[in-house]
Amino acid sequence: MSTALPLALIPTAFSSPPSSHAIGCAATLALYDELALAPKPGLVSFVDNGSHDDMDAHTFMRSLIALRHYFVQIAELGEAHAPFKALEACGIAAEARMSEATGGVNTHRGAVFTLGLLCAAAGAARRDGEPARPATLRTALRRHWGDALQARSHRISTLPGGIAARRHGLRSASQEAALGFPVLFDTAVPTLFRSVRRGLSPEQARVDTLFAVMAVLDDSNLAHRGGIQGLRNAQQAARDFLAKGGAAGQGGMEAAHAVHRDFVALRLSPGGAADTLAAACWMQRICGVAE
Repeated sequence: MSTALPLALIPTAFSSPPSSHAIGCAATLALYDELALAPKPGLVSFVDNGSHDDMDAHTFMRSLIALRHYFVQIAELGEAHAPFKALEACGIAAEARMSEATGGVNTHRGAVFTLGLLCAAAGAARRDGEPARPATLRTALRRHWGDALQARSHRISTLPGGIAARRHGLRSASQEAALGFPVLFDTAVPTLFRSVRRGLSPEQARVDTLFAVMAVLDDSNLAHRGGIQGLRNAQQAARDFLAKGGAAGQGGMEAAHAVHRDFVALRLSPGGAADTLAAACWMQRICGVAE
């Protein structure tokens, strides 16, 4: 299987509100951005499988190809101002296609939720005549589905991450969404955009963004695999990496590789941070970095 995607399909920013097709295409490519990045502590890339025995890069490629139409469909639902139940049904069907493509492996469940909601918000913003900007997308998400997301955040999750979040008193993915994705909008997107404007390479900018997210996110994937101490140790490792200058600092990428090896040894995998990084990459493709 080829690991390259056609450059002609890669949108970077739009002078007018992007179409649903462009919104969805950007989401698929953002998942590729995340997969292709290395080093990525404990996570799957084209270099290795990270802390995972049940999946590799080809599993992720099958998954994102299976999901490519979903992101267009949910953007269309957002443009139609569809109720949250319709978005949820679309996401459930997408998860089923993902599972079929991967043989039951959960590669992108978090991205189906997070990126799906963002694509819907972009579709709604297009319908509302709003430009594709982080602030307007966040506003569209809250305006159209904020109440439904708030209600959803009170559901009792039976998934491993939800159980870990509840056990350790962490903010779950559903609660993060109900708050309008504060780690995405207040940490990930500013870090990525600022890093690009500073002249960092795409790889360096994404590594710094991933570590910035890891430093603050209540990543229930880490808590599930390593307990609360595993999460706190991972957050401290991320803070230490950034304090020493991050990816652009002296020996920065080598230090990131060292953190990756440590995470693999401990079987830690910051899946929530990976989903947030993909969402930030999508935001860059939709909005550019002019702000």
